[in-house]
Amino acid sequence: MSPPPKHRDRIVRSAAELFRRRGYAATGTNDIVALSGAPKGSLYHYFPAGKTQIAEAAVAYAGGRVAATLAALLAETGDPAAALRRYGAMLIGWLEQSDWRDGCPIATTLLEIAPEADGVAAAGRASFAGWAALFRAALTARGVADARAGRLGQFAVTALEGALVLARVARDGTPILDAVDEVADLFTAAISAGR
Repeated sequence: MSPPPKHRDRIVRSAAELFRRRGYAATGTNDIVALSGAPKGSLYHYFPAGKTQIAEAAVAYAGGRVAATLAALLAETGDPAAALRRYGAMLIGWLEQSDWRDGCPIATTLLEIAPEADGVAAAGRASFAGWAALFRAALTARGVADARAGRLGQFAVTALEGALVLARVARDGTPILDAVDEVADLFTAAISAGR
């Protein structure tokens, strides 16, 4: 009898949490099983290729959660600059709540194994591209030219990722506030200029 599908989701969520906090190398499969509460056999049933396959699923899952959060903020505010500022405030809150242990939900894993793990790298590229595409779409909807909106969307993701690293190292949210304010100002200027 195969394990219930719910075990797969619990394994992926647990792996995403552990990889985010500890990193890929410092997280063992026994840690994932323990946190998820899933039977160890479930891990091998759903992920026969092992820990790297779990990492691919965890990056896709965590990337999807970020995309859902950004999409919700963009829908609520109707303004990409306001959504970005709200997301920055949320990031700082999560960092403070974790005592500065939790950074980007996918970057730690990607930095460790993406060069050797094509599936993990592909999941990371898809996640980052999806986040940037959300900003791009919001900007084009406000009259910004597609090419400019695409560059600004990509820049927003780049700025957020860099700011997260600086904030964790400094144990201070100021780099995130500064980054989102600067990018939000660029969004507003592009919308005002209609280009």
